[in-house]
Amino acid sequence: MPYINFSEDDLYRANTADLVSFLQSHGGNVKKIGSTYKYIYTDGSGTHDSVTIHGSKWYDHKNQRGGYAIKFLQEFLGFSFQDAVVELLGGHCNAQTACSAPREAIKPVRKPFKLPEANSDMRRVFAYLTKQRFIAPNIISYFAHEHKIYEDSKYHNVVFVGTDENGVPKQASVRSTISFGKTFRMTVEGSNTEYSFSHFGNDEKLFVFEAPIDMLSFITLYQKDWQQHSYIAMNGVYESAVLKALESHSDLQNVYLCTDNDEGGIEAAERLRDILAEKGYTEIFRIAPQQKDWNDSLKQLHGVEYLPAVTHERKELYLQNVAELTEMKINPNRIANDLIAVYNSADHIRLAEFCVAASELFLKISGVEFSLDMMKNRLTDEYRCYQDKGSVSVKLGKMQNAVKVSLEQLRKPSQTAAELKITARKLYDIADHALRLATEETLAQRAEQKQTSEESPSDEPFQMLMSV
Repeated sequence: MPYINFSEDDLYRANTADLVSFLQSHGGNVKKIGSTYKYIYTDGSGTHDSVTIHGSKWYDHKNQRGGYAIKFLQEFLGFSFQDAVVELLGGHCNAQTACSAPREAIKPVRKPFKLPEANSDMRRVFAYLTKQRFIAPNIISYFAHEHKIYEDSKYHNVVFVGTDENGVPKQASVRSTISFGKTFRMTVEGSNTEYSFSHFGNDEKLFVFEAPIDMLSFITLYQKDWQQHSYIAMNGVYESAVLKALESHSDLQNVYLCTDNDEGGIEAAERLRDILAEKGYTEIFRIAPQQKDWNDSLKQLHGVEYLPAVTHERKELYLQNVAELTEMKINPNRIANDLIAVYNSADHIRLAEFCVAASELFLKISGVEFSLDMMKNRLTDEYRCYQDKGSVSVKLGKMQNAVKVSLEQLRKPSQTAAELKITARKLYDIADHALRLATEETLAQRAEQKQTSEESPSDEPFQMLMSV
């Protein structure tokens, strides 16, 4: 294609194009998750779902990088810059050279996997891992001897290698060793995401981490008999390497989820627990670092600056709202009318208490005793923060729909025991949605108050002037 001198308007329109619509119209696989979408693609290394899309923006959680529409087509679909702009504009632009018609199908271009060239020594990597990250020298030496850690020759980055069951490199992640500026991290192109930086011992324990440095930090903190256990770093929060490891090592039965102690790590642990449970694993445990991640715990031990743990505010507030639910007396003869009245009051905590009480009543009529404490335990156990997404308006819509469905169920003239249990469940669902909505409203209020506080100018100088 000849050079095209795109106008600023062309570039703006291309970069702000809706990626989901583009992918759907060109055969791309996208899946709606809450208010965003996942881009799912398959290459020579398997199927990947680490990319989220919202409008024209995208973010690759695995490689921790993102951007807008033009860069997406370049990064994931193998387009040149000019071809990407033309595709996104649909062949209609204001350039001096006419744009050609867009292509009909998306054909990702992938390079074969190749490890970065190794340096003759790993002095910079060794210094970085021991002096800045406080990893034990004997741990580094072990993995270096296994050819799973080395220093690349071009940029002197640290390379973490993932091997298959035969010890053949299949995946690698690269991290900069500089102590200033922005950290550089990436997964080597062509990597098979079913493999990752790991160690496999001979007992039944598998410890799962977000990143290689977290894994090495944990081993440094707990060195006793460490080689007997198994460890794997996911390079993010996605499960493909974990599932492959469990499939390839049938002796691994106890899984310890050691993801970060922040919002992303807490959600990842919940999601992985559910995925593993679906696969038949029952011995799943959560081990959270006391600080933000395991290397921060190691830094704290050495008396240097570290990042503290970050609570999952939404989850904590939801669980608090559940814990504070109280018993409510209801009239069995006017549940539908009272449900409407409580709903119209816009008091979502009271609505939750009413629906919990009504759910208890219908279960009792069906022959099942279910107390308030049991209801609260059920709400706590079934809550998944990684699934609790969406704005106040989205959650309001879900609650409204749950109320509509429940009213239809309540107005049935007669119900069998099985139908009474269905009614109880629908009322329980309203309670859950009401609690989620109350939680989201509180979070929105806190965010608004924080923003107002930050934007409000201080009157201290004025007061000082007046007092002179």
